[in-house]
Amino acid sequence: MSAAQSQMTMEAKLGALQCHFTWDLDPSRSELFRFRAMLEDIATEEGNSWLGHTYNLQGYIHYQLGFTEDAQCFFSRAAEAFRQMRNTGSDEGPWLVVNYGNLAWWHYQRGEKAESQTYLSKVNTLLKEYPSPSEDELHPEIYAEKAWTLMKFGRDKTQMAVDYFERAIRMQPDMVEWQTSHVIVLENIYGHGDRLLDENILEKMRIAKENDPDNLYLAALYLKACAKKGRKIEDEACELAEKVLRKPLSRYSGIRPLLTLYRIYVSEDKAIDLAEEALERHPDKRHLKWCAANCYKWRIYSYKDNPIEPRMIDRAISLYKEVISLYPDSSTKEKIALANIHAKLNHGQDDADQIYQDLLESDLEPASRQMLYNSYAKYLYFNRKESYKAIEYHMKAAQIPQQSAYRKRSIIALEWFKERRRHPMCREIEEFLANLEE
Repeated sequence: MSAAQSQMTMEAKLGALQCHFTWDLDPSRSELFRFRAMLEDIATEEGNSWLGHTYNLQGYIHYQLGFTEDAQCFFSRAAEAFRQMRNTGSDEGPWLVVNYGNLAWWHYQRGEKAESQTYLSKVNTLLKEYPSPSEDELHPEIYAEKAWTLMKFGRDKTQMAVDYFERAIRMQPDMVEWQTSHVIVLENIYGHGDRLLDENILEKMRIAKENDPDNLYLAALYLKACAKKGRKIEDEACELAEKVLRKPLSRYSGIRPLLTLYRIYVSEDKAIDLAEEALERHPDKRHLKWCAANCYKWRIYSYKDNPIEPRMIDRAISLYKEVISLYPDSSTKEKIALANIHAKLNHGQDDADQIYQDLLESDLEPASRQMLYNSYAKYLYFNRKESYKAIEYHMKAAQIPQQSAYRKRSIIALEWFKERRRHPMCREIEEFLANLEE
């Protein structure tokens, strides 16, 4: 076989692997930084059943960001975490297929073909020794890891995550953590915003909660779903808060959905109190500062005619500045929030203008720029009373061909301006929207 044929054969084998490099994840650079930050906030203590998967995904993200040596370290940690967690008496198992696939790609991309071939052979050995229970499907361990990964990559991939979890559970129904993650994905898809969960999904959540009583993240999601249905949950929420605060407060400890539950169904002030208590117990947890900042933001936004207490705005500003410094590569949204909070102050308009100006001059990817344009347009209209510029930036947001809530909101705003008929830019808006539909 010629060198060229050998190269093609190896590339075909690598392309057929089931691993992060072949799952068409295709994140943007800003998303990579956001994912990296999110995964860093996930607990790495003993007992995290997704620890191996977390390290695997961290390895892939670091590789895509160009940190190749860090990537290998995470892939090595993933292998070790799987071996410890599975505790089967064997160092090898089907849970290592994705990890070995990642390492095969990692070595190949570095030009280390012999090492890459070694991992390709390891994958083949595992697939022979641990065949899938279903002849036409992947091994359930592979489906589970693929599902867990996809559920992190936005709404367009979460439905696939549901499908893969269901396939894995059907073949291996005794894996509690798979059932838990499956219902969490269902809640993310069907319980978004004000939508009520179907009774069938709610029942699945209840069963998963009974089977996984220590998962307080799921408990908080379930309680929120019950509250949406009209159940009085304040006492249960307080009990759950006590349990959450007694545990290490990682990203998936339950504190985030619990604070959302408090804010919407208990009291915004009590949500702030809970966030501050969590922060007092764990002052070095940056994601808790993010949680607290968010609670203050929504409390400030909820004020209508009443004057906002200056100490509340000062605390929100202080927290957001800390959060931005702690998440330097993924804080566009937080900078926008900080600008809008400054705008609530009589003397904060200049600070808000400066933050927006800095963002407008920064190098942002299309999705982030679209979010910025939509937010800036609203700021111009409601705070600066500059309708012409507001319309201009709503148009800029709508022109970016990225399907998102921000684009929809800008189009709705433009339609509102058009229907008023009195605005001098009415005809221009009408032409713009007509061309946008073509």
